[in-house]
Amino acid sequence: MKLNTLISRRSKNKKRLGRGIGSTKGKTSGRGHKGQKSRSGVAIKSFEGGQMPLYRRLPKRGFKSTKSKDIALINLSKIQNTIKKKKILLNTIINLQNLQKLNLINNKYRKLKLLGSGDIKSKFDVEVNFISKSAKEKIVKSGGKVTLIK
Repeated sequence: MKLNTLISRRSKNKKRLGRGIGSTKGKTSGRGHKGQKSRSGVAIKSFEGGQMPLYRRLPKRGFKSTKSKDIALINLSKIQNTIKKKKILLNTIINLQNLQKLNLINNKYRKLKLLGSGDIKSKFDVEVNFISKSAKEKIVKSGGKVTLIK
């Protein structure tokens, strides 16, 4: 075996166009007869002779997730810090409205999800739409109560 006898088999040989009738791609080379598309250097795609193309005339449509945009996320550590700074009283229920009054959460949010990062040192009750497993475990363990709103 010699280097000059090795053959690379990475891709198939391309069909040679316009090499006679017997080559299966002879005469018109698979382009049909006459017309703009049979000539070289043509890129028509969506050109409509200067008229505004259909894909630009129609309005944009598509998927727009509303779930991720109207849910506020807050961690237990942030709530614990506000309790530590005595902004929240321990006997009040922590919910979306109270957190929005304290400017911890923006007013544009309509739902609240409580996440479990951080530790809790005090007992408190929460009223949320969604809650992670770890957050729920930590609140119940500290003696608090979790209420889910639909």
